[in-house]
Amino acid sequence: MYRRRYRRSRRRREELTGYLQRIVIGLSVLCIIIICAAVALKTRKATQSVEAATALMQSSTVTVKTETMDMVMQRQAAGSRSGGERYGTGHGEDSIQEAAETNKEPASVIVIDPGHGGMDGGCVSENVVEKDINRMIAARVVVKLKSMGYQAELAREGDDFIDKAERVENANARNALLYVSIHQNFCEDDSVAGIETWYDGTDTGRDSGRLAQLIQQETVRTTGAVNRELVSESELCVTSKSTMPSCLIETGFLSNREERGKLITAEYRDKLAEGIAGGIDKYLNPHTMYLTFDDGPSEENTDRILDILKERNVKATFFVIGEYVRKYPQTARRIVQEGHAIGIHCDVHDYKTLYAGVDSYREDFQKAYDTVYEVTGVETKLFRFPGGSINAFNKKVRNEIIEAMEAEGFIYYDWNASLEDAIGKECSTEKLVSNAVNTAMGRERVVLLAHDRVTHTADALPALLDAFPEYQWEPLTVLLEPVQF
Repeated sequence: MYRRRYRRSRRRREELTGYLQRIVIGLSVLCIIIICAAVALKTRKATQSVEAATALMQSSTVTVKTETMDMVMQRQAAGSRSGGERYGTGHGEDSIQEAAETNKEPASVIVIDPGHGGMDGGCVSENVVEKDINRMIAARVVVKLKSMGYQAELAREGDDFIDKAERVENANARNALLYVSIHQNFCEDDSVAGIETWYDGTDTGRDSGRLAQLIQQETVRTTGAVNRELVSESELCVTSKSTMPSCLIETGFLSNREERGKLITAEYRDKLAEGIAGGIDKYLNPHTMYLTFDDGPSEENTDRILDILKERNVKATFFVIGEYVRKYPQTARRIVQEGHAIGIHCDVHDYKTLYAGVDSYREDFQKAYDTVYEVTGVETKLFRFPGGSINAFNKKVRNEIIEAMEAEGFIYYDWNASLEDAIGKECSTEKLVSNAVNTAMGRERVVLLAHDRVTHTADALPALLDAFPEYQWEPLTVLLEPVQF
């Protein structure tokens, strides 16, 4: 009897436990369904508002200057000039020929990738969904690029999900000119804010670092946002798998209340788009800088300078002194062999003797000219006055000297920017670079003065080259209009 009652009691407990388990499971499933429905509803509402805003923006009237294929090919061919690997687009004459051989269209279209999409919303904060912000900024970038005369398109249209690898493959198949992916950032520390741009720093051939630097620089400038950093990252699909110059920009932190508040406004997104498009334009249409070195060659610095220039594929102009060419002939020959321009500075850097009269100047010049020819085989037509064409020592004879030299076909160059590295004071790298940037003043064409006998100048050279991503570096030639005081 006792055992039967015990068994019935145990069955009742087991049945009750089973009922309770089924109730708990059912309630859990119901809660999950309710939460998912709520998130989906919020996301859909945000997406609908974004779609409406994007449609309105894209339907607005924009005057577009259509770029012909000739224009594209001319700009690409410019990248194959001296210094083109570093400062061209990476799609010069060689790639045009390669495209023709493989039946690919010449690179012309710029692909703007709105990160994430469809079921992949990216990060979400306070009902603001990353994929939607990305899409609105990207659409605006395309509009701005088209208004500037470029061919541009989105990597994804609407809110469709396209795998990131497929987007890159599509761009590669199109032989795209550039690839820029737009994203938003997120951090557990909600005080973090600002813009950062990622690129593949292991592949120097595509020049992605300069593209990233210019987009970062211009976007920070147009928005006033915190300038976080450039990140060299070789593992990102969109930067490492693309065959063209590419980068990924994180335009802000959705986790930061203030920055999120800006990102949801059309005005701020327009500033972001302006910066991204402006960086692309500067990348494809760089200004020109002519880096010039006076007073060499020197035992201490010239080879260091040449090593740096060779590593960066930058060409410069060296205005040399005859007595030092005779002293370091191998270095002088290296200047010419590595594609740099060479010009005459003087034979002996003695202002009083040099500028005593026209004859004394021409005698000094001829000796230096003969030395350069004997050592390097170059019959140069370029020269630079010691102290510049206007200085305290040549007031009485400068016009006569210029007349005599130009009559013989020689061309003199002064400068319109300087490191100010020959003032007799030791300067830090930061100071020398700042001097160069401040005196260049963003001109489209800059002749920059430096001195290769100054150790601090050689020390500062890598930072100097990095400070001007909007410029291509070229050697001076007789075909240019000279910069003169």
